[in-house]
Amino acid sequence: MGFLSSLSNLFGMGKKDVNIVVVGLDNSGKTTILNQLKTPETRSQQIVPTVGHVVTNFSTQNLSFHAFDMAGQMKYRSTWESYFHSSQGVIFVLDSSDRVRMELLKDELWLVLDHKDVASRGIPVVILANKMDIPGAMTCADITAALGLNLHRSGTWSIHSTCALTGDGLDKAMQQLSSEIQKYLETRKS
Repeated sequence: MGFLSSLSNLFGMGKKDVNIVVVGLDNSGKTTILNQLKTPETRSQQIVPTVGHVVTNFSTQNLSFHAFDMAGQMKYRSTWESYFHSSQGVIFVLDSSDRVRMELLKDELWLVLDHKDVASRGIPVVILANKMDIPGAMTCADITAALGLNLHRSGTWSIHSTCALTGDGLDKAMQQLSSEIQKYLETRKS
């Protein structure tokens, strides 16, 4: 770390460390998305299914993220909630081409949105509609309707089209998440 970076961190002007939880059903692309968010020289060449959780670190312009990449298989989903209390944001990744599991997605997403450590604290949730490059993938508007998101009134959530393989849509989604986390942190200062 350079002298100016050290000095700016000392005076609170450096990047703020934040914890986020990355959840979603198995095979939705969570780990691939996090891999895309790393710098090119730190990206993994091989992506394997997550067992339990893995911590991935990456930065945006103003924030330094510690992302808890949670396994999406059914036997691990009950562990997601134990990470919400110490997080400042949630990324929920879904496979926009997986029409078969849309009802299951709805149930899992609403459990996250309504969880006491998410809803009562008002932490932002960014929904990444991944795999938009697959023919027949649902649009964000279709997904919003299918998941009943327009009926969900509590909390701060947004939905973004993404493609983990190319990185399309990730910059915009992360800008939104960063902005919402910074607002969240400001409200906690008061």
